[in-house]
Parts: sequence; C-alpha cells; structure tokens
Amino acid sequence: MKITAEQEKLIIMEILKKMNVSPEDAYIVAEATMDADLKGFSSHGIGRFPQYVKSLQNGYIQPQGEIEIESETVSTALINGKKLFGHVVTYNAMELALEKAKETGVSAIGIHNSNHFGVAGYYSDLAIMQDMVGIVMANTEPAVAPIGGKDPILGTNPISIGIPSNQNYVSVDMATSASARGKLLEAFRRGEEIPENVALDVEGNPTIDPEEALKGSILPFGAHKGYALAFMIEILAGPMVKAAYGKAVTGTANPDVICTKGDLIIVIDPSKFVDLEYFKDQVDEFIGEIKVEENVVIPGDMEVMNVKKHMDQGIEIDNTLYQQLQEISTDLNIDLDDLII
Repeated sequence: MKITAEQEKLIIMEILKKMNVSPEDAYIVAEATMDADLKGFSSHGIGRFPQYVKSLQNGYIQPQGEIEIESETVSTALINGKKLFGHVVTYNAMELALEKAKETGVSAIGIHNSNHFGVAGYYSDLAIMQDMVGIVMANTEPAVAPIGGKDPILGTNPISIGIPSNQNYVSVDMATSASARGKLLEAFRRGEEIPENVALDVEGNPTIDPEEALKGSILPFGAHKGYALAFMIEILAGPMVKAAYGKAVTGTANPDVICTKGDLIIVIDPSKFVDLEYFKDQVDEFIGEIKVEENVVIPGDMEVMNVKKHMDQGIEIDNTLYQQLQEISTDLNIDLDDLII
C-alpha cells in the first residue's frame, strides 16, 4: 500500500504524542522521517520508526527533556543529548551551529548521549536554507570490517554535505559503506536479497542474504578509500565529541541497548569568505559546466527526482511494516486506518 507524506507525518506524530513526546519534538521527528522517505532513503524513513518506538519503550530514548551544553566557545560547543530523540538533538545542534557560524564564519558542534537521527542530509539542508554550507557526520555501531579483516569494527559512518546555490539543490548524503545498514534491515524485513559486492557473511564470504550480511559485515565503498573515510569519521564523531568508537558503539540499529554513538556538525558561512551571491552564482556556473551533456546529474538530483515522484505517487508501506505500525497503534488505542483514509 501507499500513503501520502502528510499521512506519514500524522501517523508518527499521533503515535509519539501518545508516548508522551511533546508536539514540537514529535513534529521534528516526523519531518525528518518523512524527508528520508521523500528523498528515497526508505531505510531511514518510517520503516525505521518501529525501532524508535521500541527504544522509547525500553527507556533508551527519553520522550522529553532538555539538551545540555557541556562546553562552549564562540564557534564550538559540545552537547549532551540526554538520551532524547537524535532528530531533536541534531536539529537543535544545527540551529546552534548556524547561529555561531553567522558570527564567526565557521562553527563546529559535537554531540554525544543522543540517538539515531535518520538521514544526515535533513540537517545539512537546514544550513542550505540559510545560505550556509552544512556538513554532518556520525559514527554507528560496528558493521564494516577494516581492510584485510572480517570482524566488524567500524560503523557505516554517514556524512552529508550541503551547499547553497541559486538554481540547484546541491547535496550529498551517503554512508561510507557499500550500503547503509538500514537497507539491509529493510531487505530482511521485506524478504528480499541484497545486491552483490555489498556484504560478507561471518566467514568472510560474499553474500546476497541480508540476514547473513547483518551477522557478518558490510564492505566499505571504494575499498580502501571508503574504509579510510569511515576510519576518520569514527574518530571525529567518537573520541572528539566524548562518544564511543569502534566496538563500544551501540544502539544505532539495536533498540534493546543504549545508544553510544556521536555526531559532528560543521557549518561554514560563505559570505565570510566571498560575496554570497558571487559564491552561489559560481556554484551554478560550475553545475552548468558539469551538465553540458544531457544525462549528467549532480549530487542532489536523484533526491529532487525522488521527492517529486513520492509527492505524486505516495510512499510505499510493505505488509510487514504496516503490521508493525498497526500493532504499535493498537497498543496505544490509535486507529491506524483512520489516519490513512
């Protein structure tokens, strides 16, 4: 079945309000989750929502509270997320990063004691909307083996970069592994195979079975290059922000344990370097040069196409996910079908 973006938001907000999440925070979680589905990152959209509900039930996500700024300078801050929704913590951290960058030109905000935040690109988009460059990265629980090994130690460690322009949406949002773990979880839920050259089983053999891949390891993208980038993010979003790293990272995919990962946000104000309109015009001129051939795309084009498609055609909900949402709704005395009529 398919639902509209607004129906998805309504489902999420109604469930979270019943679970004592404030309307303001529920709205942020719903917006970020819907954003993932619209852009085509269904592995981080409403399909991931039952994980958040279980983490709430287990007490690993706190429904209400306030983040704590543990240390701060004019251009930096370290935030303790107080186990709140990762979406809410990261949204507020980005808002703080934008304020600081407007004053100092460049800002960096570290986050620990937070939770899974959906897609990184939702937050770098917030920077784009204010004519800033946004960079967001995070580490995750082990899923990727180092080059030469088969034991998962690194996370899929996503990074997003958003750049403002006058005419284009310019954004990259990617895992540093050949596949996000969420795509494997989604394939397992749907009973589908995963592509070749994505993952290994526990013996280190290639596999297209998502269950075996989840027990084994995901390959880094681009071999040593993806591994090196994941390695660096592991440190920048781990020890540098007072978060766990390597095998100590938990809770980004497993709702039965506390989340120990970290995040790093960097914001750059181009106007502190050059005239803002000059910068955006130059970005667009470069894109024009890139797109001189008809079928060439830039980072962000696929997301723009997916948003249009999903706004027009709706967001797919598979039968297993529908049953999960139905069970959650029934337990909370919510009529799911009333929300999607």
